[in-house]
Amino acid sequence: MLPLREPADARPGMTFHQMLERIRHEGAYPTRERAEDVTRAVLGALGRQLSGDERVGLAACLPSEAALVFTSQIPDLQPLAGWGFVKGLATRTGTTPAVARWDTGAVLAVVGRMAGPGLLDRILAQLPSGYALLFGRAELTQAA
Repeated sequence: MLPLREPADARPGMTFHQMLERIRHEGAYPTRERAEDVTRAVLGALGRQLSGDERVGLAACLPSEAALVFTSQIPDLQPLAGWGFVKGLATRTGTTPAVARWDTGAVLAVVGRMAGPGLLDRILAQLPSGYALLFGRAELTQAA
């Protein structure tokens, strides 16, 4: 019986260039430079939302260049809900909310796969509502 392999996006030791190529493919960006700009903007914004062990764990999953962008931001005392995150990103990057949503999804889909399901579950538990969809997951809520 063959052992199960980790998905290619979750392999340890991925370089920043490899990460950018995956994001470029995910977001259908025309150039690596565009993928890098988007990646830096989204990771910087995420760095303002996440704290604690989940922040440390995610930084450890990222290539060093990406981890530096992510950890260079001071976490906000009150993290934004998912839609607030997208609107804030749109404002900071001078794009529309629709473009910011696309960019966020492209980057966080790859980042979420790099983090793996366990860490991603903990990250989503820490963040306010609306982030699961940004990471490419369904957002489940309990009935009242």
